[in-house]
Amino acid sequence: MIRHLLAACLAVLVAQPAAAQLRQSHCIALADAAPGIQYLHKASFGAPLEDFAVRLNYVAHATFVLETPEGATAATDYTGFLGSADFVPDVVTMNIAHSTHWTPNPDPRIPHVLRGWDVAGAARDHYLTVADMLVRNVPTDIRGGMDGRREDGNSIFIFEVGGLCIGHLGHLHHEPSEDQYAAIGRLDVVMAPVDGGFTLPQETLVRMLTRMRSSLVIPMHWFGGHTLDRFLTRMEADFAIERTGDSFTEVSLRTLPDRPTVRVLRPRYLE
Repeated sequence: MIRHLLAACLAVLVAQPAAAQLRQSHCIALADAAPGIQYLHKASFGAPLEDFAVRLNYVAHATFVLETPEGATAATDYTGFLGSADFVPDVVTMNIAHSTHWTPNPDPRIPHVLRGWDVAGAARDHYLTVADMLVRNVPTDIRGGMDGRREDGNSIFIFEVGGLCIGHLGHLHHEPSEDQYAAIGRLDVVMAPVDGGFTLPQETLVRMLTRMRSSLVIPMHWFGGHTLDRFLTRMEADFAIERTGDSFTEVSLRTLPDRPTVRVLRPRYLE
C-alpha cells in the first residue's frame, strides 16, 4: 500500500507544471501524525490572522470560506452567492449533485474555479497552490438517479495550509474506498454533511469520522436542529461536543483540541 501511495504521489507531481512541484502534500505523507492541544477563538471574517492559523467561516448549507495568514481565500461548494460583502475568493470549489453546491455561472473575477465532477468520462484532478494554500481533490461517486451510480461525480476537496489538513466532503454518497482513504491522508479538520438522507447515512458517516479521528469535525448540510441533534447524539460517545454559537472558528496545529471534537457553527452570510 505504501509503495502504491508513493507511486501515486509521484505521478501527480510529474503531471504538474514546475511551479506546482514546489509544494507537496504533507497530509498524505504525514497521515499518522498526531494533532496539537487546544482551541483558540479569535476575530471574524477579514481580520488579520496569526501565522499558521486558518479561519473557517460557515456561510450557508455546505459553503465555507477559508482564510489563510497570507491572505489566500477559498469558498467551498460555491453557489454564486456568499453575502453582501464585496468579496471575491481566490479559489472556489463546486460539486454537481444539487444546485445548492455549484453554479453554472461563477463570478468571472474568480481566478480559480475548481469543478469537482467528471468531464467526458474522466475524473477531475486538481492540484493548485495559491500563496500559502495547497488545494487538491479526491474524486468519489454519487447516486445518478435512474442511471444508478455516477462515477467521479463528487470531490472531497482538501486544503493544506499552516501544516493543517482541512477536508470538505462535499455531497458524499458513500464511504471512501481504501485507496481513497489513502489519497485523502490525514485530516485535522473535516467539514461533514450530516443530513443522513440526501448524502450518506449518519451511521456510515459516524463510522467514517471515527476511523479518521480528525481533531475537529464541523457539521454542515443539516436541515434543522433535529437532524443535527441526531448526529451529535451518535458522536458524543467518542467526540467532545461544542456549540459555540458563532459562524466562524480559527484553528492551527498548536491549538487543535486534544480530544476529537465536533464543533457546531451557525451559518451566516458574509457582510
